[in-house]
Amino acid sequence: MQILGTPAPLFIFVIALSSMQSSAAQKRFTATAADSTGSSTLRAVAVSEPLFGSPSTDARAITRSAFRYRDHADLFAMQSPPPPKVSKPPKQKIERVTIDPSMVGYIDDAGPRTEVRIRFDAAVHDDTPDRAEFFYSKCGCYRGLPTSNAAYDPDAPGPGPGIPQYVNFQQLYLLGEYAPYKRLSVFSQIPIRWLQPHSAAGTAAAFASSDGISDLQLGLKFAVIVTPRTILTAQLRSSLPTGDSRSGLGTNHASLEPEILYSQHLSDRLTVEAEVGDTHPLGSSHGVPTSGSPGFAGDVFFYGVGPSYVAMKRENFKLAPVLELVGWNVISGLATGRTDTAGVNIVNLKLGLRMQFGAHSSLYEGYGIALTSQTWYREIFRTEYRYTF
Repeated sequence: MQILGTPAPLFIFVIALSSMQSSAAQKRFTATAADSTGSSTLRAVAVSEPLFGSPSTDARAITRSAFRYRDHADLFAMQSPPPPKVSKPPKQKIERVTIDPSMVGYIDDAGPRTEVRIRFDAAVHDDTPDRAEFFYSKCGCYRGLPTSNAAYDPDAPGPGPGIPQYVNFQQLYLLGEYAPYKRLSVFSQIPIRWLQPHSAAGTAAAFASSDGISDLQLGLKFAVIVTPRTILTAQLRSSLPTGDSRSGLGTNHASLEPEILYSQHLSDRLTVEAEVGDTHPLGSSHGVPTSGSPGFAGDVFFYGVGPSYVAMKRENFKLAPVLELVGWNVISGLATGRTDTAGVNIVNLKLGLRMQFGAHSSLYEGYGIALTSQTWYREIFRTEYRYTF
């Protein structure tokens, strides 16, 4: 059979040969080349030569391109993109609770803070100044009794030789408080006292007026709960016998005063503050009689509650009336001229006005009056300046 004048077997052979050449030209191989130092290798893809004829133009171009970079094999490895950087989340600021300054004038401040405070009290008509050795120590009049008297006490540490009808006194308190942490503060207070005894008409003065440093106070606060509206604090105060007891300036013994303080904001303007605690003597003078009786000093339980309302609120000024009810229960101890000391309740009403200037300064003016027949004093006037850092 012939196809277009060509014998059939020859035509079939030509077609088969052409197919084999095309297939061979499309085959690929991997060539590995080493540089002159043998330090790097390059894998390149080249096209094999056909069975007949010279390599195709494309194959020669690929081969030249591959082996042109035989000395830069490491360059190809470096072309891969670096891993993406993991971004760190932004640091969150720690929100600290701001403790508002106390508005009361007699109840202790529940907030630990760094501040200095100057306070001045003027009180009148304290008719039992040695009660439970809370204000000053056992009357020195017991030193002048006959030795045969069961009440005779040559060691009675208080002022004498007479018994005053009542005393008036003024005290200046210098307080410094430091808060290294938001919940914790330490403080010290130096009181300076002026004392004037008064006797019945026509009788000699019980003792001379005196003045000087009274008993030093040291303490610390720890806020158990602190929120924008609530503060609950444990406070421990100690009193050291640094005042001259024979001049009526001190108690002649140390004491501890554990206390719980509380502050609650009921609104942006109305706040209630409270305290409860106990003054516990760590020493005492002899009782009466000096043998076989409890000591002269005693525990005094105390409490107080006081609301304040910010009646005027400006950018740099606040004005808040304050009402406080403060009470004491004399649990034990003795008093000169009294037989009903243990169990005595004393309650005072305090009225005051707190003025706050800016974020640091405040001024308090207050007045207190006894509501019970048993008293520490009949009336008291207080002025206080406080600077908070």
